[in-house]
Amino acid sequence: MFGAIIGDIIGSTREFQKNKTKDFELFPDGSDFTDDTVLTIATADAILNKRNYGDVYKEYALKYPNRGYGGSFYKWILDTNSEPYNSFGNGSAMRVSPIGWAFDTLEKVLEEAKKSAEVTHNHPEGIKGAQAVASAVFLARTGSSKEKIRDYLKSTFQYDLDRSVDEIRLRCTGDCSCIKSVPEAIICFLESESFEDAIRNAISLGGDADTQACITGSIAEAFYGDIPENIKAKATLYLPEDFMDMIKKVEEILKKKEIPKS
Repeated sequence: MFGAIIGDIIGSTREFQKNKTKDFELFPDGSDFTDDTVLTIATADAILNKRNYGDVYKEYALKYPNRGYGGSFYKWILDTNSEPYNSFGNGSAMRVSPIGWAFDTLEKVLEEAKKSAEVTHNHPEGIKGAQAVASAVFLARTGSSKEKIRDYLKSTFQYDLDRSVDEIRLRCTGDCSCIKSVPEAIICFLESESFEDAIRNAISLGGDADTQACITGSIAEAFYGDIPENIKAKATLYLPEDFMDMIKKVEEILKKKEIPKS
């Protein structure tokens, strides 16, 4: 999940930028983690400690306020009523990547992604966005080729993944819905040559940069493996101790192959 977090931090200063280029400084002044990182860590906590997704999302959001949460999500955080609000925004997709690592079958990944999404994003497109990203992470980390990942996502979720990054960049409007932004983020991974290149693709679209780079980064990490150490080291400087503790715990579990079973 570190790939998702790095994408979030790198994109944090570049939302809806007019200069749509891949040539930029990765960590300029003002870079920081946003709600994407907070809720990705929360998803990992919910899995590892077998807790309710909604309860953990509220807990983390209240602990780390003012991180760019959407208006409806912020109201949900503060409301004693925890009913979902039928969102189809990309918030369900940006927080889901730990699920792609945590479970051993694609069927369980899809089931768990739905559970994580529907506590807030119970609109069919909100659920679909989360399932698409989690399944892409699962397929990538279990050795599937880009072509196989593309074919699965196209056939299962009916996403148009045959466009190029250049084509998307010309028409990108910054739409934050799952149905628009999730396929675009996936294409940024599919067209990439490395982890860093994937992140640069996502940022260059000029849209919802932190979230799209978060989604792209989550899949790219799973596919390419190790993230460059200089990028990891820099990103670590922005993260609080409890976030790093969670990341290290997840990494240790993965190394030992003690991933929670379905």
